[in-house]
Amino acid sequence: MSTPLLWTLPITVIFAREFIEAFVIVGNYRTIVTTSSWDEDRKRAGLRTISIAFAIAFAIAFVMILITACVLGAAQSQVDPEVVELIEGVSKIVAAFAIATLSLKVPKWLGIYASKSKKMEAVKESLDTLTLSELRFNVAWNIWREMAEIGIFLIPSFLSTEGTAIPLSALSGVAVAIIVGGLLYVANTRIKDRRLLAAFMATVVGLLAAGLFSGGCHEFEEVLGETPVVYRMSAGWSHSKFPMVIIKPFGFSDHPTQLSLSAFYLFGLTLILLHVVQWYRAKRAAAKAEVDALGVKSPAVVAV
Repeated sequence: MSTPLLWTLPITVIFAREFIEAFVIVGNYRTIVTTSSWDEDRKRAGLRTISIAFAIAFAIAFVMILITACVLGAAQSQVDPEVVELIEGVSKIVAAFAIATLSLKVPKWLGIYASKSKKMEAVKESLDTLTLSELRFNVAWNIWREMAEIGIFLIPSFLSTEGTAIPLSALSGVAVAIIVGGLLYVANTRIKDRRLLAAFMATVVGLLAAGLFSGGCHEFEEVLGETPVVYRMSAGWSHSKFPMVIIKPFGFSDHPTQLSLSAFYLFGLTLILLHVVQWYRAKRAAAKAEVDALGVKSPAVVAV
C-alpha cells in the first residue's frame, strides 16, 4: 500500500494565491472605510461589517468546497491510474496559470504598474450613500468568489491521489499568503522605491509558474509517451536530491525532455511579454497623468 500524499506545491500555490487576493480585497475595503469622511462610530461599524462579511463568505465557500470534495472523492477510486496521472498534470497547469496571474498582480499592488480597480473607485465615490448592508454584500461577494475559485481549481486534486495533501497544503498556502500580505503591507507603507522588490517577487513567482507548467506538461508525457531528453547532467545535479531539489519547483531538471524544456521557456517568455505590456501601459498612464496635471489636453500641444 502506497504512503498517502501529505503535501503538494500546486495545492499550496492555489491556496496562497486566492488568500492573498482575499487579503488585498479586505485591506482595500478597510482602507476605504478608515480614510473616509464617516464619523468614528460608523467607521467602527463599517470595519466590523467587513470582518463579519469575510467570515460568512469564507464559511459558505468552505462548506461548498467540502461537499464537492466528498462527492468527487467518492468517485476517485473508480478513476483509471493513467487518468489520475493526467489529472495531476492538469492540476499543475491550473496552478501555473493561477500563480502567473499573481506574478502580474504583485507589481500592481506595489504601485509599479497601472491598476484598473474601477470597482474600488466606484465604492470610494459612492461611500457617502453606501449603506452597511451594501458594504457587507460587496465584501462577501468578492471574498466568496475568491474562495469558491479554490474549489474549482481543486477539482483535479479531488479526482486524483492528491486529496490527502489538501489539509497540510492549505495551511502552508495560507501561511505563505499571510507572509506575502505582510510584506506587501510593509512595502506599501514604509518603502518609497518598491521597484526592486516588485521585480524580485514577480520574478520568483514567475519562475515558479513556469516550473509548474513545465511539470504539468511532463505529467502528460509520462502517460502519452516522452519526447527525447535534451541533455543529462551528472549524478551530483540530480533534481531529486539535495540541494538541487530546492530549485526543482522552479523548473530545474537534470534530464529535461524537449516538451518540458520548451514548455518552460515558452511559458516564461510569454509571461515576460505580458510584464512588458503592463509596464508599457503603466508608463503611458503615468505620462498621461503628468500631462493632465499640467492642464494640457494632448502631448502634441506641449511646446518643444
